[in-house]
Amino acid sequence: MGTRVDWSNYGALVTSESARAALVLSLQTAVASTLLCLVLGIPMALVLARGRFPGQGLLRSLVLVPLVLPPVVGGVALLSTFGRRGLLGESMEVLGLQIAFSTTAVVLAQSFVALPFLVVSLEGALRTAGERYDVVAASLGASPTTVLRRVTLPLVWPGLLSGTVLAFARALGEFGATITFAGSLQGVTRTLPLEVYLQRETDPDAAVALSLLLVAVAVVVIAATHRRGAGGAVR
Repeated sequence: MGTRVDWSNYGALVTSESARAALVLSLQTAVASTLLCLVLGIPMALVLARGRFPGQGLLRSLVLVPLVLPPVVGGVALLSTFGRRGLLGESMEVLGLQIAFSTTAVVLAQSFVALPFLVVSLEGALRTAGERYDVVAASLGASPTTVLRRVTLPLVWPGLLSGTVLAFARALGEFGATITFAGSLQGVTRTLPLEVYLQRETDPDAAVALSLLLVAVAVVVIAATHRRGAGGAVR
């Protein structure tokens, strides 16, 4: 890809109006998706790592399904749930809410595929840290919220940070579920991967340039998480 990029025009190729709009939308939705993953993923990881209940293995399997499920299938599932004729879509339509083919749909699609990365990283960190410090804090009178905020999360901070970065990167690169559930409306649902797909037919040079930008982001994310993981191992 590096040999095919028109380096003399690289700046113009990645800063065109459509590319800028797609990049801004991708960053905005990826940040929102990552925050949603944190809200949902931290409790999930805690339940999977510390809980003991029937059906726990099934719950873990359901959480991890997006890792192996084709993203387009995830998009179909989301469309069947939140689409105009979906399981919840008709009720939401009555309330004046339309999820499918909106920016909200992009956030949901990205969260669907990114959530397992956060849960897996955090669950592993929680299992490694153990429960002894939590038990000590609770025995000294700390409330569950205080234990979580002052003891548990600081102990697993490297794992939480790595999972958050991986979830952000996965959300930023999401394509299949997004185009199926949200479509490709410029400025509304057309993220950077969708822009690459469309430019491939009309402007191959721009498609390669934008693809290389996504590759660079992926390399930076992998290097950052690897360094963080190595630092945690040393400690």
